[in-house]
Amino acid sequence: MQKIRTRFPLLLFIFSFSLTNGFAQLLHQERAFTHADSLRGTNSPERAWWDVTHYGLEVSFDFNRRSITGSNVISFKTNTAPTREMQVDLQVGLDIDSVICESRNLSFRRDGNAYFVETPPALEKGTIQNMTVYYHGIPRPAINPPWDGGVIWSKDKEGNPWITVACQGLGASVWYPCKDYQGDEPDSASIRIIVPDTLMAVSNGRLKSTVRNADSTTAYTWVVADPINNYNLVPYIGKYAHWHENYKGEKGNLDCDFWVMPYNLEKARIQFKQVFEMLDCFERWFGPYPFYEDGYKLVEAPHLGMEHQSAVAYGNDFENGYKGTDLSGSGWGLKWDFIIIHESAHEWFGNNITTKDIADMWVHEAFANYAETIFVDCRYGNKAGDDYVTGTRKRILNDKPVQGPYGVNREGSGDMYYKGGNMVHMIRQIMNNDSSFSALLRGMNQAFYHQTVTGKQVEDFISARSGIDFSKLFDQYIRTTGMPVLEYKLTKNKLSYRWTDCVSGFNMPLKIYWGTDQWIQPTEKWKTLKIKQKAKESFSIDNNFYIKTKQLQHP
Repeated sequence: MQKIRTRFPLLLFIFSFSLTNGFAQLLHQERAFTHADSLRGTNSPERAWWDVTHYGLEVSFDFNRRSITGSNVISFKTNTAPTREMQVDLQVGLDIDSVICESRNLSFRRDGNAYFVETPPALEKGTIQNMTVYYHGIPRPAINPPWDGGVIWSKDKEGNPWITVACQGLGASVWYPCKDYQGDEPDSASIRIIVPDTLMAVSNGRLKSTVRNADSTTAYTWVVADPINNYNLVPYIGKYAHWHENYKGEKGNLDCDFWVMPYNLEKARIQFKQVFEMLDCFERWFGPYPFYEDGYKLVEAPHLGMEHQSAVAYGNDFENGYKGTDLSGSGWGLKWDFIIIHESAHEWFGNNITTKDIADMWVHEAFANYAETIFVDCRYGNKAGDDYVTGTRKRILNDKPVQGPYGVNREGSGDMYYKGGNMVHMIRQIMNNDSSFSALLRGMNQAFYHQTVTGKQVEDFISARSGIDFSKLFDQYIRTTGMPVLEYKLTKNKLSYRWTDCVSGFNMPLKIYWGTDQWIQPTEKWKTLKIKQKAKESFSIDNNFYIKTKQLQHP
């Protein structure tokens, strides 16, 4: 995301943060944001009046010059009365040559990474216009993809050009002109990629045509039938080998296509069998794969991986774990390929359900992270899943809130992965019924099918569908950096308990063992539970809850 950006760091330092007046640090951003941040992250008046319906890209990449030449036909619908200009984003390094609408050349001006284009005349509300933006230039190269993204100019092991893009967070405007606002997805898209005829071009959706040109180039046109967010629309250019398989899923036959370097073909055929185990598990828990119309593809890439819709990027070296590492330390993370499972989970959480602002990117990452636990659970049982998710806690930093600041294209803490996954795990424990929890996850993918949403919408949906008010749990784990502390006192036949170092009104239920499993619902006020004396020595708190505990002594 940058999506994967600070993704899964091996922790070299552990940061500690102080609490104010005994309570968790609330969401607070000290840094000042710039005009450029607001242009990139805000649904400004120059963006809000028009809605993208289709992108029609045509692009060629010059490997030797590291340059791009192309055009984008932006089809858009007028929502409200237009402003005098419309914002079209294209990052510095690339330049717009001309903008044409209805045979009219439109004027434009540049403001950093944004262009402001003269509004076409005589626009009527609800009508669709086609505007073609011609551009060229040298795009930002990726420094450390996918975390520090851009265009990736690489070579395969045999010296052939290998080109793709990783741009979540950074923005699709790093390589094509668009309305680079996550809350507005085109309803469909097409991309025509022109490459030397020694190479192939793979992209999202389905291959519509392959045209050999007289100048020793080939044009590959791919068509996406479903809504797609900007950063997911990408090219893969290389000397690929391909095979196809069908998956019999909930909505019928799902076309599954695999594209890898020819020298990796045999080991890919073995490793990629996990795709079908993943689909079995995720369709059962989350509902049908959301993009049957566009199929599922796994495409080898010269970087670790990204959740590009219907064309997931793969670069995990055909081995289990995360580059051979178990991120949980439990042992279960080495029994499956991290990139196949995590990035494919984003087809449901991130691609089907997409947040309008990356401040709410925890919706993508918390649920995709927890999908790893779901997969372990599917394959190896509940106990294995519990061990996996709780094992990831050592990677939580609690450095800043998981929810980022709105309107400036800034995500929150990388804790959105592990802390977010543990938060979802606690929601599952509190619901205490896996059938209901699965129905909740399936319900999310139905209610928000192919939609962009806010984090608040997701929070409210979870509380409403489960019948449990989780608002304080979200406040605690998404909008603060602190862990709630359960203070408790034990006597020969009584347990006294309360929450401290928490948001006001925090009342999360908690499962304990005291001779038998039972539930308590602490608040910030002391409560008391009477028990039989013989059970005292067996008291414990369920480890599936990500909390701190502090035992106090009676005076």
